[in-house]
Amino acid sequence: MLTRADCLAADARDPLASFKQQFIIPDGVLYLDGNSLGVQPKTAAARCSEVVSQEWGIGLIRSWNTAGWFEMPGRLGNKLAKLLGANDDEVVVTDTTSLNLFKSLAAAIRIQQQEAPQRRVIVSERDNFPTDLYMIEGMIDLLQQGYELRLTDDTLSLEQALDSDVAVLLLSHVNYRTGAMYDMAATTALAHRHGALVIWDLAHAAGAVPLDLNAAEADFAVGCTYKYLNGGPGAPAFIWVAPRHQDRFWQPLSGWWGHNRPFDMADNYQPAHGIRRFLCGTQPVTSLAMVECGLDVALQADMHAVRAKSLALTDLFIQLVNERCGQHPLTLITPLEHARRGSHVSFRHPQGFAVMQALIARGVIGDYREPEVLRFGITPLYLSHADIWEAVEVLRDILDSGSWDRPEFHQRASVT
Repeated sequence: MLTRADCLAADARDPLASFKQQFIIPDGVLYLDGNSLGVQPKTAAARCSEVVSQEWGIGLIRSWNTAGWFEMPGRLGNKLAKLLGANDDEVVVTDTTSLNLFKSLAAAIRIQQQEAPQRRVIVSERDNFPTDLYMIEGMIDLLQQGYELRLTDDTLSLEQALDSDVAVLLLSHVNYRTGAMYDMAATTALAHRHGALVIWDLAHAAGAVPLDLNAAEADFAVGCTYKYLNGGPGAPAFIWVAPRHQDRFWQPLSGWWGHNRPFDMADNYQPAHGIRRFLCGTQPVTSLAMVECGLDVALQADMHAVRAKSLALTDLFIQLVNERCGQHPLTLITPLEHARRGSHVSFRHPQGFAVMQALIARGVIGDYREPEVLRFGITPLYLSHADIWEAVEVLRDILDSGSWDRPEFHQRASVT
């Protein structure tokens, strides 16, 4: 049986322990929801103030040049590329994950229409994040050309779903609900053998697990910066496009920022060369500036050390729940195998929503996902082994006492 002293001893050996000092975490809070919204870097408020009071307040429109606003999507993309296994000029930070999914999906379909027009199937996972599926449905409705969505699930494996009709495979590298993780290289190779292009959604992977998009020979990838990258609520997302695809076409959201010479104010669209053509409209400068604060912290850490600590903490969480809460109806839905696990842990409980509200009321902040899922994000840069111990102890007390079954914990707000 593990003890709190064991956890404290592990923290004393932790090479990443000092990173916690770079973030703002309120007193009395154990934050296990960084897989949904990361905490604030301590540099973010000052950087935001600098943008507002100096660059905007004094520099005004000159700051597009003097403060480097215009180059920010690509400059930040080059920083982020180091965490994705990408190179310079392969990533831009821009727009939302949903919009970037639309761009990459449209681009992949255009390639297939040129090279294999008979391919009219888009494959995804039934348990994929809903926006991914919604964007595919919207694309199919827009095209009106006989495209269809094929979903893998317990009755249809990925290998069974891939055939000569498949144009695109769109998957989340780490599943948002369960934390299950695909082998990116093996899955990409499988899709390519069947002639499909692959789009990876890295929303629950970027900054949490080591990634190597180029080594995996992926085609497209998208993701957000407000989870493990701590970019702030609603922070801009990112899109990566393999160099071999970048100049083959232009994406359909052909806004002026993707133009080769946007300030020529030409009356026809000429796409920029390379990754810049995946930009669309004017960028949200203040939000981009705060993204950089989170990226700068993440780049200080060795991703292999981050991954090792993530696995240690998720192992610890699972073990402690089994040891201390095993008599309660909790069902682990996160893979035990390290190679198949991302950086969050999920349990089902028949009253999962109420249990999570009771935890949040006690300062242990995770989140709830249908159906019945308690989801706990394990963020190695600001969580300790002792934090995990304390969080499970609160969970044990709530379950043992039945305190979750109070009327206020059954009341649902707009966001769960």
